[in-house]
Amino acid sequence: MKIVVVVGMPASGKNIARMFAQDNGVPYFATGDIVRLEVKNRGLEADAANTARVSDELRGEDGLGVTRRALATALSQDSDVVFIEGMRSMPEIELIRKGAPAVVVAFLAPRVLRRERVMSRGRADDSADAFEDRDMREISYGTALPIALADEYIINTGTMEDAIGQLETIIRRHTGHS
Repeated sequence: MKIVVVVGMPASGKNIARMFAQDNGVPYFATGDIVRLEVKNRGLEADAANTARVSDELRGEDGLGVTRRALATALSQDSDVVFIEGMRSMPEIELIRKGAPAVVVAFLAPRVLRRERVMSRGRADDSADAFEDRDMREISYGTALPIALADEYIINTGTMEDAIGQLETIIRRHTGHS
C-alpha cells in the first residue's frame, strides 16, 4: 500500500485530492472530517471555536491522536493507494511512514486566493474573521514544516483541471496508477 499524504494551508485546494480519489475509487481519509464528526456527535454547534477546541482535544498531548485514527482506518483498507489529508506536523508524517510507504503532496495557493475560497465555500466553521486565527493555529500546529518538506507540490492558482492534471502526474509517478 502507498499512502498519499495531502498537506496544505486551509483552502489551498486539498479538496481537489478528495475529488480525484473519489472519482478514481481510492479511499480518502481527512482528519478534518474526523473532527467535524466529533463536533456533531457531541451536539456542538459547528462553529470555528468549537471545531478548534475539539481538534485540540482529539490531537491530544502528543498531537498525533487524530492522525492515529485516520492511519488505522487507512491501513485497514484493501487498496494499493490510500489518501490521508490534514497532517500538520512532521511527527504525523513520520507516524504514517512507519505504517506504510508514503508520498507527501503539498497544495499551495496565495493567501488572498485562499481567503476568497474560504468565503465562497460556506462551511459553518469558515468566516473572514476566523481566517487569520485559523492560519495562525495551523502554523502553530507545525503545518509549515510538512508543506516545506513535501515530496511533491501542486501550485493551485489555475483551474481545477490544472490541479487535477498535476495530481494525476504525481500519482502516476509514485504509484503507477492514474
